[in-house]
Amino acid sequence: MLKKILLILFTYTSLLNYSFADVVSKIEVNGNKRLARESIILFSELKVNENYDSTNLNLAIKKLDKTNFFKKINLKIEDNILYIDVVENPIIEDLAIIGVKNKGFTTKLYDFMELKSRKSFREYIYLNDLTLIKNIIKKNGYYFAKIKTSIKTNKEQNSVRLIYDIDLGDRAKISKITFIGDKKIKDRKLKNVIASEEDKFWKFISNKVYLDENRLDLDKRLLTNYYKNKGYYQSKIENSFVESQNDSSFKLIYNIDAGDKFFFNNLELNLPSDFDEKYFISINGLLNKLKGKSYSLDNVEKILNEVDKIALSKQYEFVNATLSEKIVNGNKLDFIISLSETEKFYVEKINISGNSITLEEVLRNSFIVDEGDPYNEILFNKAINKIKSRKLFSKVDVKLNEGSNKNLKIIEIEVEEQPTGEISLGAGLGTSGASIGGGIKENNFLGKGITVDSSLSVSDKTIAGKLTYVKPNFNYSDNDLFTSIQSTTTDNLAVSGYKTNDIGFSLGTRFEQYENLFFRPELAVNIEKLETTSTASSTVKKMEGNYTDLYFNYSLDYDLRDRYYQPTEGSQSTIFQSIPLNSETYELTNGFEINKYQTLAGNMVGKLSVYGRAVTSMTGEDVRLSKRLFLPATKLRGFESGKVGPKDNGGFVGGNYISSVNLSTTLPQILPSFQMADFNLFLDAANIWGIDYDSAIDQSNNIRSSFGIAMDLLSPIGPISFSLAQPIEKKSSDITETFRFNIGTTF
Repeated sequence: MLKKILLILFTYTSLLNYSFADVVSKIEVNGNKRLARESIILFSELKVNENYDSTNLNLAIKKLDKTNFFKKINLKIEDNILYIDVVENPIIEDLAIIGVKNKGFTTKLYDFMELKSRKSFREYIYLNDLTLIKNIIKKNGYYFAKIKTSIKTNKEQNSVRLIYDIDLGDRAKISKITFIGDKKIKDRKLKNVIASEEDKFWKFISNKVYLDENRLDLDKRLLTNYYKNKGYYQSKIENSFVESQNDSSFKLIYNIDAGDKFFFNNLELNLPSDFDEKYFISINGLLNKLKGKSYSLDNVEKILNEVDKIALSKQYEFVNATLSEKIVNGNKLDFIISLSETEKFYVEKINISGNSITLEEVLRNSFIVDEGDPYNEILFNKAINKIKSRKLFSKVDVKLNEGSNKNLKIIEIEVEEQPTGEISLGAGLGTSGASIGGGIKENNFLGKGITVDSSLSVSDKTIAGKLTYVKPNFNYSDNDLFTSIQSTTTDNLAVSGYKTNDIGFSLGTRFEQYENLFFRPELAVNIEKLETTSTASSTVKKMEGNYTDLYFNYSLDYDLRDRYYQPTEGSQSTIFQSIPLNSETYELTNGFEINKYQTLAGNMVGKLSVYGRAVTSMTGEDVRLSKRLFLPATKLRGFESGKVGPKDNGGFVGGNYISSVNLSTTLPQILPSFQMADFNLFLDAANIWGIDYDSAIDQSNNIRSSFGIAMDLLSPIGPISFSLAQPIEKKSSDITETFRFNIGTTF
């Protein structure tokens, strides 16, 4: 860089002698070997029969220097002849990175470097590239890497060979994480908040155990938000630093100043004079509920989001919400939210990067706000959240930049893709033997965001398989398209004298009808064959034959959870109905499910689930055997799926009605230092009843119940779920299942 500056200064000084303009009658080029004379003149933009002074010549030097082709440039005019004297930069004959075994990482380094083979060599660019390589290596956790460089010059060819010999060494691991200062919260809880993890033997597949500077910044943000949600309004993460433990590991230290706990005092909402106050009555109700409660950043953001939603719904599209805060009485906070109309601006361009597998249209089709539309933050954030929920990306970063004028904005979206394939295997062990199941799922088929899911389960009498295809944003409608085909064979010939074969096909969609209310309509076709033997009951024999049914199914889902994965607050409610359109027996099925989540003491999260379904014949006849209801294993743990309730001639025949209540709570106190495992304590109660064709075998009011403990473990081969359940109330005919596990991994 210094040589470059001296060159320009020297040249500029030499041009001072030409302060008066001269007419150039001829241009001569000297010193060029690779570049043609005409090319150099073209780059300089100098022409004959033109007047040139020192200013014009200095500008030409800058243009030539910008090409990076020249080490030295000198311009002079003598006797109306313009002389361009140059010394060319050497050409890079070859550029090699050696020592790195990971070809993908090597390619990444090549891509970031400015110098390339067959380009001109410049020392300052070479030094910049070297610094860049060191930074990339360090950010990937190789803090102990060694780099040797060599520059081999061929003077005859005026070329160089660049070699970067890199010894990455071992990635720097995090041997210990500790928190100091006025932290007020125990280390084990804080470790669960941050993204970085301590190196443990069971975490050998986790990248989070390696030191990453970007992750340290993320940790500080996560800690700050956590403290503010716990009421520590003035909390600060003073700094984070590392201590070298040995040649391959570091100790992470976070210095925390929690400060005092703060509480909400007076909260007000100020509206512009032309805003209708009645639209914002609900906001005032939310503000009143917060008074006296511990400060929470999430609660403040929820209020602001709710204000935005109301403003949008009432066509107040360009509204700016400002928040003023005032500390009163030592540890209390007054909040005033003021709304004002703001200047309109539009989306000039949406730039997307980082998607090497996923097609760009998959991301663009998620946006309600498009290029040329007025920018609406609520709609845009909704699209971003939709992208994040697709589980295609490990990171989604958004930046809003200035456009070509003050009323235009450019949206920059950078994503980081993650493995989208899943393999799962499950098994259960009970009194009747074992049941197994597995599946393969791809959430980004052909890079189009399409989900293809296949599964197979086998038990002592049943084999069931299913293939599902989900196309998001079908035909640019913002609706998802579902289609599936399934087959189930149940062989009860030996016990109950009957066998069923069922093949089903369904086609449906799902879309958001209103805010947080989702509607899923579906058409379903089922083809069934029921075979019997002489040992079957008389009622079952009457049902023997072939059936083809057409049903219209729909569900309404009202989702108010704070997050989809591991929610801590909120609820989810669903109603379901299956209506026969063409059938020989015309069974109507109704159902509902309500899930309520609540954070309890000690960071425990409680869940209450209520579930119920009923099937009735619309013709007054007996409900067909295959249309009867069975208790899912998830609603009554400790019992085999479908092996509970009324029996006819030795076989389980289901019922017309089922209901269940499930209570569970997380147990973060169990093995708090073991961050890879989550424990849950559960209590299940359920019943199945109603036999319309024979009241003698009806078992009404026979409630079954169980309790147990479940564990979700992140193992080296993928997530594993275990559950141990003990029945409390059961019938002698019920078949229990004490142990069940599921295992899965990504690819």
